[in-house]
Amino acid sequence: MTKTRNWFALLPLLCLCACSTVQFYTQAIRGQTEIWRKSRPNADALADPSVAERVKQRLKLIEELRAFAASDLHLPTKSFGKYCDLKRPFVVWVVYAAPEFSTESKKWWYPLVGSLKYRGFFDEKDATVEAARLKNKGYDVFVGGVEAYSTLGYLADPVLNTFLHRSDGELAELIFHELTHAKVFIPGDTDFNEAFATANGQEGVRRWMRSKKNLSGLREYEAHLKKNRESVHLMLRTREKLKAVYARTYRSVETERLAKKRVFEDMLKEAADVSPQARIKINHEPSFWNNARLNTVATYYTMVPGFERLLKEKAGDLEAFHREVASMRKLSNEQRMKILGTPANHD
Repeated sequence: MTKTRNWFALLPLLCLCACSTVQFYTQAIRGQTEIWRKSRPNADALADPSVAERVKQRLKLIEELRAFAASDLHLPTKSFGKYCDLKRPFVVWVVYAAPEFSTESKKWWYPLVGSLKYRGFFDEKDATVEAARLKNKGYDVFVGGVEAYSTLGYLADPVLNTFLHRSDGELAELIFHELTHAKVFIPGDTDFNEAFATANGQEGVRRWMRSKKNLSGLREYEAHLKKNRESVHLMLRTREKLKAVYARTYRSVETERLAKKRVFEDMLKEAADVSPQARIKINHEPSFWNNARLNTVATYYTMVPGFERLLKEKAGDLEAFHREVASMRKLSNEQRMKILGTPANHD
């Protein structure tokens, strides 16, 4: 009953939206209701003989992670106390879009959270329809399945079957990442929120593994992060090159498209021109890449080094780090970027 009251408390705000968005919020309510209906306490799932042992092992690990998040990471743990099996690989499908000749993301406005750089759908077909609509308008579009999302502490999000396949380190990062959103979330600044949750989640994994004296696991996790950063840095460099391309004046649209294509070709060539052992793992299909796809990387990682530096300035004190991050609420997006040493995107 409590969850239902929490959700319907949002309905007056949803009704303020234009009629054209009613269908979007209807599917959102329907999808969230499905999650509530299929959720049950972790303890019940653990006691159920029909639940697979692999699932029970992951639920036990998540209970351990929640306890560590509360005691050592100073994160709220309202979420992940229940389990939900959606019988599908993703909980939502997210649409990202950007103009054909700009790295600036399209934004959508939502009640309570402000503007975000993506649109989520609980049905893949709905996401595909939205993507087609945006493509017809000339946008670069990317649609990706998402294994987890956060309601930012407004609701108690359950554990989903969609992310239980992850390794211990990756699962821990996901749990800490989503709990971080409930700790600090600044409406209208997607890059700030996602980078903060990424940096805080990764630091949480390091501390959790050290607490268990799992040094081999920590080494594997750091190696995974290093490999991931190599891919991220390549994509962020490519995005900067595209900004330069789009800033020029061209004789025709076809000429600008050709310049854009060459930038992506250079990225794939750079990714391939290394030894097999060091090879950067990215999709090598040229048609996969566009402005919208690169923006998904920029959103989660561009500002991470700034947050890591801020935590170091606080001598690793997480509570002081979180207070400093929360104190930036009243600043503009540009001011927050300046503090974290990240130039604002002026496309």
